[in-house]
Formats: sequence, C-alpha cells, structure tokens
Amino acid sequence: MTTSGQTSPRLAVRRLTLTDFRCYSRLRLETDARPVVLTGPNGAGKTNLLEALSFLTPGRGMRRATLAEVSRKDAGEQAPWAVAAVLDGPVGRVEIGTGREAGSERRTVRIDGQPAKARELAEIASALWLTPAMDRLFIEGAGGRRRFLDRLVFGQDSGHAARATAYEHAMRERTRLLKNGGADGGWMSALEDAMAREGIAVAEARRTAIARLDVACAEGLGPFPAARLTLTGEVEGWLDQMTAADAVDRLRGALRVARARDEAAGAATLGPHRSDLGVRHAAKDLPAGQCSTGEQKAVLVSIVLAQARVRTALTGLAPLMLLDEVVAHLDQVRRAALFDELAGLNAQSWMTGTDEHLFDGFGDRAQFFRVVDATVHPGNTGHP
Repeated sequence: MTTSGQTSPRLAVRRLTLTDFRCYSRLRLETDARPVVLTGPNGAGKTNLLEALSFLTPGRGMRRATLAEVSRKDAGEQAPWAVAAVLDGPVGRVEIGTGREAGSERRTVRIDGQPAKARELAEIASALWLTPAMDRLFIEGAGGRRRFLDRLVFGQDSGHAARATAYEHAMRERTRLLKNGGADGGWMSALEDAMAREGIAVAEARRTAIARLDVACAEGLGPFPAARLTLTGEVEGWLDQMTAADAVDRLRGALRVARARDEAAGAATLGPHRSDLGVRHAAKDLPAGQCSTGEQKAVLVSIVLAQARVRTALTGLAPLMLLDEVVAHLDQVRRAALFDELAGLNAQSWMTGTDEHLFDGFGDRAQFFRVVDATVHPGNTGHP
C-alpha cells in the first residue's frame, strides 16, 4: 500500500463517491475532518450514505446486505456498484475503492489503486454504528447481541473475524456431515478439532475485549449511564476454571459426545455461537432490557462511546462513528454530551436525523448537509 499527502492524527473521509449504490446513481461528496450531520426527510437516502461508509471496513456493512441488494434498483439486480473514498489518517492519505462486479457475488477491494483483500481494510479504518434496528437489542434474541459483541471485539482484535469465520465454517461443515450420516469419521474429527481450537480462541478474544470494555463502561460518560458487561455461555464458564488448552480438549470431547444430539437438532448445541452478551444499567442495577426505551438507548450510546475510547487507547485511532437517527431519542443534556464527545474524538463521526435543529448544539464544530431525493446539498452552518 502506498500513501501520499500529509500525516493526520484524525481519521476522516475527505471525499465519498458512490456509483449505482442503493438510491444513488452517482454522488460525489467532499467533506472536511469535522463531524458530518446529514438531515432530511425519511427515505431521502441518509442511511444509505452511512451504509456506504460501513463498506470501507471488512464485512457486510451495517445492514448485512448481500451485494445484489446494494445495487441500485433501477440499474437491475446484476448491476455493478461502487463505493470509493479518500481518507486522511495517521498513515497519510489513502484511497479506497470497493464494490461489486457485474453479475458477481464477489466483493472487490482496491487500496491506492492496487487489488486488495477486504480484511486489509482493517489496517486503515474501523467503524462503529448505531441504527434504529438496534433499539431492541437488549430485549430481542441473543443473535443480534452476538453480532454486536463480535463487532466490538473485532474493533480491539483484528484477528477475531478470521477466527470466527473459521469456526462457523467448520461448524456448518460438521452439521452438513451429520445430516448426511457422518460416515467420514476422520473428516468429522478434523472439523471438531477446528471448532474446538477456533471456538476457544473466539471465546478468549471475547472475554478479553469485554473485560476491557466493562472497565470503560463502568466509568460512564457525564449524563450517559454507566453499564456493566458480562459474557454468558458454557464455554466462557470453562475458561474461568481451566487453561485455554484444557478448554480446547474439553470442547473437542464434548462435540464428539454430542454428535447424535446435534444430528437430531440439525445444529451444534454447544459452542461460542450460543453465548450471549449481558448488559446491566449500573446505577439502577437492572438488566438493560428492563429499563425504559430512552434509558436503553442511552446505555447503548454509552457502550459505543466507551468502545471508541478503548480502541483509541489500544491503537491510537478511534473508529468512524456512524450514528443513524440517534439524537431524537436523547434529551438536550445527553445530546450536548454526545456532541462534545464526538467533537473530541480523533475520528470523524457521521450522524443522521430528520430535524436539523436537534443538532444545533454542535455549532460550527460540525459540517451540515441536507439530503433530499438522493441529492446532497450544503446545509446550515451549525449555529443555533
């Protein structure tokens, strides 16, 4: 990877270009390093801009969409799409391009014009996001919390995604083999060995990351409530009692014993894919799911801000913050505290909302744009 331009301690998107992405046939947006506020009516294309930014990092983006779903509808399901950006950061100026080739389900990535793997994007930027779909994170199923948890872990440990992917691949292959009668005992044992090794590594990474984050969350942030985080799961319990090597042996043996049960269930019934993230409102000593909707949102924001502080302490670089329709759920005191925190981060934040007056507290610390019918115009100056 080559870089050019002046070194900047603040991670910021300076230019964003979209081609046939969601509702945008073509867009070029120039920004400075300050927080970006996007306002406009519902359905105008604000969230699509945040999703495009999320593709500057590894993974499937903030909506977990397939590549075909991202293509602009009027262009057709097989149409290519592209997201390109110029980023300033600690290593200087970097150009990123990513997208889909025509008729392909393979994502392409280029860094400074050279072909690259998606995982290499983690060396340049990371992102954290909050969306309205996450408002029920604490009261719905564990799957959403695990995905949220793993994004937090990946922000602290860039190898976590590869370990989790390897574990899930071995688990799917084992389930397929069990459904077909599990006749290949050698291959079954190899898959269970991979599940044990990668699964314990996943559990260890989660434990380490959540221990760090729990300390940061316990401090709270001004009017945002302190939160306490825990991991629940059988495998995590083993790691409280034994070494990782012993836990690998135990999981390997447990998977072997559980073959008949897992065949009947059609899925693995033991492993870190069944773990959960526990969150409590510290001051009220209540599970977050039992708090009011406003308090749940405040706890979630508190966790995300704590993660930004942890990542900054570990790497010197905060993640891009992509906050979709967040401020409408916060009172004026919490909005002011959020704006102060975002303005002080060494990474850019992007926020959306329908009411631009809710962002007046930013003043000239942010840059404002108005989004209407998939077009983006300069907004007000940010002054009340």
